[in-house]
Amino acid sequence: MLRALAHRGRRAGAAVVPAVVPDTIAQRVAACIACHGREGATTNAGYFPRLAGKPAGYLFNQLVSFRDGRRSNSDMAYMVQHMSDAYLHEIADYFAGLDLPYPPISPLSDARPEVLERGRMLALEGDRERRLPACVQCHGAALTGVLPATPGLLGLPRLYLASQLGAWLTNDRHAMAPDCMAEVGRRMWSSDVNAVASWLATQPMPANTRPAASLPAPMPIACGGISK
Repeated sequence: MLRALAHRGRRAGAAVVPAVVPDTIAQRVAACIACHGREGATTNAGYFPRLAGKPAGYLFNQLVSFRDGRRSNSDMAYMVQHMSDAYLHEIADYFAGLDLPYPPISPLSDARPEVLERGRMLALEGDRERRLPACVQCHGAALTGVLPATPGLLGLPRLYLASQLGAWLTNDRHAMAPDCMAEVGRRMWSSDVNAVASWLATQPMPANTRPAASLPAPMPIACGGISK
């Protein structure tokens, strides 16, 4: 008994070797996991958007917009307020390079069939009378985004989609000039936001979830930040 206590005491007095945390970009962006999910992949029931596989140019533009005040989120602004463009590029490149499976997407929705049909029409055909381009004209035929800086719209929670589209409509979100989504938002009604968000949130992911390399035709509206 006494020998055991003495041995324990010697161990307690031994020098403690501090744990070594690897200085990698994966370790440094670990804080992002708290909100965006493990390695940047969220479930389709949450609010926060998936980061994995998004175009690096888009991710960089959003980080800069949070830092410079074009987008408003106190947590994001606090995290990036002192970060340089070079570091934001490093973060964007890291998440863009992740290739992770998407969570299962439920095809069920509590939206009425006519609302889902309106959302489908806006996403795939647009509304000529109101000069609303179809989502596919800018975000790609598969709606998985387009390089270098147009995001995908699939695999995102309906709440997140509706909140961001609504922010364009109410002029609470801004992007680099010319702000194409602000222009689109001015042409939308709140019912359009609900419809397209409801439809997009129920669409399955295609076999190839990566952003398209390019669009088959010019974008229907001038959009800033695309060449960044």
